[in-house]
Amino acid sequence: MADPAVNVKPADHELERELEQHRRQLTGYCYRMLGSAFEAEDAVQETMLRAWRSIDRFEGRAALSSWLYRIATNVCLTMLDGRKRRAQPMDFGPAGSPAVDAATLVTHPEATWLEPIPDGLVLPVDSDPAELAMARETLRLAFVAALQHLPARQRAVLILREVLRWQASEVAELLDTSVASVNSALQRARATLADRDVTVSDPAPAAMDADDQALLARYCDAFEEFDIDALVALLHEEATLSMPPFEFWLQGRDALRDWYLGTGSHCRGSRLVPIVANGAPAFAQYRSSGPGGAFEPWALQVLDISDGRIVGIDTFLDTARMFPLFGVPATPA
Repeated sequence: MADPAVNVKPADHELERELEQHRRQLTGYCYRMLGSAFEAEDAVQETMLRAWRSIDRFEGRAALSSWLYRIATNVCLTMLDGRKRRAQPMDFGPAGSPAVDAATLVTHPEATWLEPIPDGLVLPVDSDPAELAMARETLRLAFVAALQHLPARQRAVLILREVLRWQASEVAELLDTSVASVNSALQRARATLADRDVTVSDPAPAAMDADDQALLARYCDAFEEFDIDALVALLHEEATLSMPPFEFWLQGRDALRDWYLGTGSHCRGSRLVPIVANGAPAFAQYRSSGPGGAFEPWALQVLDISDGRIVGIDTFLDTARMFPLFGVPATPA
């Protein structure tokens, strides 16, 4: 972590350990701001380097964590300046037809897309259940996607106030503004999220219950056996399927059924390996690559579950970047 240009003294090791204690929380903050795990890690590394270089100017009037969040906020605001927000396929237009010709699907570069993040990079360690539940709920792809529709400073205000539970006066000090300005920004941010049917509320318990675990097991079995009737039976009536980097997406059980029986039939014979992403269940998907039982990385699926049904399947096809990020092997065990 230390800047190679800095002479590391024995006392510096204690500082490095102290800074590292904040890495996960800062990564979660930067991820919510930026919508990219890779950019969040870059932002936190820049934050740590700036803190290391300027620690002699840290006067201790505020907690070290507050000082680090100030640096991280400035880094994120700079990174966001002039950039387009991270998007989901749903942002490009209405749901498509499952009969679409795959050759006509439109793609966009990786910088376009909201990306998933491994829980291990962002979830706090040894936190109480309520804190862990809030962290998971506000890492959900739907929540982070809604954040991307906020101007950068409103985004920072909402995360600091409603996710991290900072006081308005603390946020005002961090942003060098007034409490009235913070409260106004928070109200506007809440209204924008409400328009997208997203709110910050008391979350459900952090752990998945037995019913949800059974649902995931049935999904895995149905997908690997390519039993489309069994798979579709697990979906909400208005379930969605998205596949970045394609701007194409689908909505509704019937549309998903037709997709899997048509263009999506290339997923037949896949293997799924369970992982977690964004506080939600996920799978590394490996597609059969020919005779002999060989498999190749194909996608990272993040599932959204509500009321005993799967309401969303976000399928990220950039396995060259995603599989190493999540620490999953190139072939299933």
